[in-house]
Amino acid sequence: MKRMQRVAGAVVGSAVGDALGAPFEFGPPGAFSARFPAPGVGGEMCGGGGWEPGEATDDTQMAVLVAESLLERGGLDLPDMFARFQRWATSEPKDIGLQTEDVLTNGMPWDLAAAIHFQVNRRAAGNGSLMRATTSAVHFAPAGPEATVEAAHRIAALTHGDRAAWEGTAIFHELIRRTFEGTNPLGALPDILALVHPDQRGRYETVLAPEWHPDQATEFNGAVWPCLGSAVWALRTTAGFEDALRAAIDLGGDTDTVAAVTGGLAGAYYGLDAIPTRWTQALHVPLPGFDGRVLHLPDLLRLAQRLGG
Repeated sequence: MKRMQRVAGAVVGSAVGDALGAPFEFGPPGAFSARFPAPGVGGEMCGGGGWEPGEATDDTQMAVLVAESLLERGGLDLPDMFARFQRWATSEPKDIGLQTEDVLTNGMPWDLAAAIHFQVNRRAAGNGSLMRATTSAVHFAPAGPEATVEAAHRIAALTHGDRAAWEGTAIFHELIRRTFEGTNPLGALPDILALVHPDQRGRYETVLAPEWHPDQATEFNGAVWPCLGSAVWALRTTAGFEDALRAAIDLGGDTDTVAAVTGGLAGAYYGLDAIPTRWTQALHVPLPGFDGRVLHLPDLLRLAQRLGG
């Protein structure tokens, strides 16, 4: 498979998962299959819960902001990226995580806001940095493991002061990078886990183990560990893009983010052509705070080309 098939698959797949999972957020397990029992029939990009059919949430909106900062600034410009996040957060997006909102609106400078939030609250291991990581994973993949891990840490730390969030984002970056190389990402997990900080490695070894099931999670899947573990589980236990997304959403809970992370991994693994066109036709990504811009599939494909070209 050509590399650009995987690059476009990752970017579009993550957005598709986000939009597909959004109407089922905080719903019970099995709700997606209960409504759409037969795969491939259609109608699954249904909207609901305040979301239009095909509308991407804060997960993809922030991923686009990450991408555009990287491209327009010629690399990692953390103050610029944080400023884009702030502009978006203060423009009344339909959805924004409580922790992310606090960090972006507490008036602290870019290099202190997340750290101070963590010092005060001592809880910052949500999946909000993982959910937006596909575009940065694509951009840094050619630079090798050290660069892609460091970039993951630094981008995650803009909004999440807990190292757990940094390491989960770095694992995701590496899974994408190795998939682009043609490596089986699941087989690469032992090597990837060796890159994780020792203080965090044990929890990730648990949720990424072949025998782990999301039912064994000790936290809600809005936390970074079970979110990433659930996405890897969905990829491991299915045989195609559509089945992986169905499995992810059927877990219930934070369905848009679990499906966005799953979609990024599965899109990279199976390629753009594996994503059903009925799921991409209505796909659109509003960008609150950015002059009413709305990205559609052609825009996401161009973004993927620029990130991975």
